[in-house]
Amino acid sequence: MLLWLGEYLQQFHSGFAVLNYLSLRAILATITALLLALWFGPYLIRKLQQKQIGQSIRDDGPQSHLSKAGTPTMGGVLILLSIAVSTLMWGDLTNHYVWVILLVTMTTGAVGFVDDYRKVVQKNSRGLPGRWKIFWQSIIALVASVYLYISAAGSAETSLIVPFFKDVFLDLGIFYVVLSFFVIVGTSNAVNLTDGLDGLAILPTVMVGGALGACAYLVGNVNFAEYLFLPYLEGVGEVIIFCAALVGAGIGFLWFNTYPAQVFMGDVGSLALGAALGVVAVIVRQEILLFIMGGIFVAETVSVILQVASFKMTGKRIFRMAPLHHHFELKGWPEPRVIVRFWIITLFLVLIGMATLKIR
Repeated sequence: MLLWLGEYLQQFHSGFAVLNYLSLRAILATITALLLALWFGPYLIRKLQQKQIGQSIRDDGPQSHLSKAGTPTMGGVLILLSIAVSTLMWGDLTNHYVWVILLVTMTTGAVGFVDDYRKVVQKNSRGLPGRWKIFWQSIIALVASVYLYISAAGSAETSLIVPFFKDVFLDLGIFYVVLSFFVIVGTSNAVNLTDGLDGLAILPTVMVGGALGACAYLVGNVNFAEYLFLPYLEGVGEVIIFCAALVGAGIGFLWFNTYPAQVFMGDVGSLALGAALGVVAVIVRQEILLFIMGGIFVAETVSVILQVASFKMTGKRIFRMAPLHHHFELKGWPEPRVIVRFWIITLFLVLIGMATLKIR
């Protein structure tokens, strides 16, 4: 929106041409989303408290969590609002990638909102039944995947980039839709599973989202793409605006979500942010990189799958409790230790992922 204004004002003063620079708009998008989250956060928390929209806590988990009962939830609304406003302000609204990501994020957030609303407002412990949650996630992911496949300008936009190899680009053809579908749905649910401790999910999401934004900037710039032996993807650079907004909104939310949390993001936040990471990775053609950098999300998901499979087949549990972060809590790790160590692991994995762009 402000990009259009800047282009108009250039006829009066050439200084407004500075808004054409992606790097500046990305910085401004981060700052805008951060300030919006910090400004609107206290108001949202008060409203959630007044309406008694509080989190219910399982009594079969770590007993230290029982004190969190009643903590306001559905704080993901704060994140999504900040992201949407900032992206619409600083993004190029003629870029179809921006709209795909926004729509996937917001519609998946709507699915999470319904689930949260039924749980905490209507006091329905089941929330949105799992099959319906997966159904709507699948519809959203499928529509986005098919659209991206149909609108692809060439094989570069549907090829799988393999890290560490300069010239290994696997043209997926129609299997692009299949891969994209599973990446979006899988990441959405993986972040949702990780969101179990104060700040545990949001900072890894910020780090991975920021790294994917850097990838978008690189593959969207013909010179950087050529230097790094990556396929040049026209228009993808604009994705960095959304990722920058995600970083700002996420850090702003962490201000209130850090231990001990004043508010939880709920499914409205975790499902949406996971879907956002998935669709961004698909657009920038870095699905494998997402798997590496989001290793914490992968580990949390795998721990649940293994736990369920083991219990059904043998009647025994592999972990004291799944997802994985609860296992370490029940081993005696204080909650802040689990959180910070998972953050450190994510930082390490993100650095490894970014290094693969050069080590080829």
